[in-house]
Amino acid sequence: MTNLHRIAEKTVTEAIARGLTVATAESLTAGMVAAVLADTPGASAMLQGGVVSYQNSVKADVLGVPRDLLDAVGSVDGDVAAAMAAGARRICGADLGVSTTGVAGPEPHGGKEVGTVFVGVATAEGSTSFGYVFDGGRAEIRSQACAAALERLLEALSLRAYPA
Repeated sequence: MTNLHRIAEKTVTEAIARGLTVATAESLTAGMVAAVLADTPGASAMLQGGVVSYQNSVKADVLGVPRDLLDAVGSVDGDVAAAMAAGARRICGADLGVSTTGVAGPEPHGGKEVGTVFVGVATAEGSTSFGYVFDGGRAEIRSQACAAALERLLEALSLRAYPA
C-alpha cells in the first residue's frame, strides 16, 4: 500500500466515522485526489463528487471562482484554491471541499515557478488555503500535491468539532 493510499484510507475512515461528505476541485492533480479516495473501500459513503478544472473557464463557470480574481492573480494562487474548494463543496452538496492548483512543469506558469502548489479546504465555517513548494518532475509534483491535499483534508476532518 502506498503512502497516498494510507492517507486516503485514514481520510475515508475519519469522514465516515463523523458522517461527513467530501467533494474535490482539481486543476494540477486532474482528478487524482478523487481517484485515490475512490480506490479506498467505503469511499462511496463519503465522496460526493469532483470537478477537474484544468482551464480557468471551468474554475469560473463551474466552480464560481471570481473572474476578476483569476485575471488579477492567475490560476496558481491561494485565494483561487480556497474559492475552488468552496465551489466544489457547494456544487456537490458536500460538508467539505478540497482543491489543488499549481505548476507541475516542465515550465513556469503565470509567473509561478515549477513546484508551486496551493491546496484549498472549505467547510461550513469558510475556506482557506495552504501553499507548498515541491521538488521533482511533473509526476512527482502531482503526487506530492495529491498527498498534501489528502493530509489537509484529514486534518480538517480530525480537528473540526462536528456534531455526531
